[in-house]
Amino acid sequence: MKKIAVALFTMTLFLNSCKNETKTDPIKVDKNTTSTTVSTVEISPITHATMVLNYGKETIYVDPTGGKEAFEGQKEPTIVLITDIHGDHLSFDTLKALDLKNALIVAPQAVVDKFPEDFKPNFNVITNGETSVVNNTIIEAIPMYNLREEALKFHSKGRGNGYVLTIGGQRIYISGDTEDIPEMRQLKNIDKAFVCMNLPYTMTVGSAVSAVLDFKPKQVFPYHYRGTDGLSDVAQFKTLVNAGNSKIEVVQLDWYQKK
Repeated sequence: MKKIAVALFTMTLFLNSCKNETKTDPIKVDKNTTSTTVSTVEISPITHATMVLNYGKETIYVDPTGGKEAFEGQKEPTIVLITDIHGDHLSFDTLKALDLKNALIVAPQAVVDKFPEDFKPNFNVITNGETSVVNNTIIEAIPMYNLREEALKFHSKGRGNGYVLTIGGQRIYISGDTEDIPEMRQLKNIDKAFVCMNLPYTMTVGSAVSAVLDFKPKQVFPYHYRGTDGLSDVAQFKTLVNAGNSKIEVVQLDWYQKK
């Protein structure tokens, strides 16, 4: 009788562990769209620094620009993330045109200070190092800034935010405008990373590669890679990352198909 009870207890533990196991589906790319679905998080690139993340009932607009028409076919946002004050991240024309009645804007103080008098949406100020929970989405504000002497005028430390989101059991890093800062290199347990690389405003392909090889995300998406001399070499980025660590998957989406 004792042996039967032990066997039943062991089988119950086994079944419960199987039930609670998190499955991550392999990446699926629909060649006929510009969206990528990984597990239950859908990623839609809009342009440059602008994207839409869908997970369950949440629709997150990141740095919405391009006017209302850029989001045709997308669900209304429940969260809007804004990283910085520059026009490729903060567009009041776009924000005013979108339906934000059910959305909370999460942004640094420098962005909120730019809100005009005739535009006062619901917002939550978050600064570097702080964490906020919005609709069960954990949002961590990560520093984003320049390191090179000649580029310090573009992004000062503390003004803008990168973000780490925890959604669908995954940690998603959005770099914003930054160089390969120590805070990026020290990130842990990142499932997906959106990493910028454009000169003279952010960093070189080589610097981006070096940082990625340090913090080792499971997947990395090069984005925000249009600079004054055109597009950065994201094919070279992929080659160098894979040469340094073949376990990191580089996912290349088309951010400039409409430009």
